Amino acid sequence: MPIARRLPALEELETAHLAAELGSVGAAARELGISQQAASHRIRAVEQRLGLALFTRSPRGVVTTARATPVMEWIGDLLRAAENLAEGVATVSGRGHATVATSMTIAEYVLPAWIMALRAQRPGLEVSVTTGNTDEVIAAVLADEVQLGFVEGPAAPPTVERLPFAEDELVLVVPPGHAWAERESIPQEELRRTPLVLREAGSGTRQTLEAALPGLVPPLVELGTTAAVKAAALAGCRPTVLSRLAVHHELDDGRLVAVPVEGLDLTRSLQVIRRPDRPVRGAAADLLEIALRGRAAPGR
Repeated sequence: MPIARRLPALEELETAHLAAELGSVGAAARELGISQQAASHRIRAVEQRLGLALFTRSPRGVVTTARATPVMEWIGDLLRAAENLAEGVATVSGRGHATVATSMTIAEYVLPAWIMALRAQRPGLEVSVTTGNTDEVIAAVLADEVQLGFVEGPAAPPTVERLPFAEDELVLVVPPGHAWAERESIPQEELRRTPLVLREAGSGTRQTLEAALPGLVPPLVELGTTAAVKAAALAGCRPTVLSRLAVHHELDDGRLVAVPVEGLDLTRSLQVIRRPDRPVRGAAADLLEIALRGRAAPGR
């Protein structure tokens, strides 16, 4: 008998699998952009076709039955195979869609050039980019919300595969009117006790600085983007620590001055991260190849 006659439709299987993952039919419906009634209808169709009760239901949601637990794993395998098929066809036809999450520094100063290079090869390519701090990017990769993540800072957890693609350097910078601008260097202890303008906790920049220089006093102000940190530092004539990628224009034109810190190494690895159990194919694989092609620091 043909497979199509023995199995539910792909959209029905996808709905059931999503409900199992989220523990809620309503949540699955919202994720798919359909009504809860339509989602329930699809799940009943799966149960009828397979002759198997998939869930036990309660006011708090749904739980996969013991008999259906291995079935859900097989459905997941099938859905991933279908995704690979769709992505492969898109690659052959010159289209494709990649989903990535990236920390702010890479999003602002590295990723755009990669995307433009990729689109020059494949004009029909689409790339969906989500930005956040390093912790948020790692969470998106682990939740399988994106195919690839791009982060900077201390090493990502062992639950993700890490592929370093460049080295970056954090630099202490001040506006020309600041007292440190004329100094050859400052000691670590002076920096440690000085309130700085910094990125928020959880950002790769903040994590790298705190790992290299523990015991910093609380920041003068915390901001969520590199551009905001630069603007605040310039407006208030305050010191900050940022990626050299992010401040090289301001250093070149004299709006900021780099101040060496005695004995402090603020180099860090820029990394691609992905789930080891999720092979990267199609447009995402092409983007990964561009990222790893030359392992020198971008923009240098």
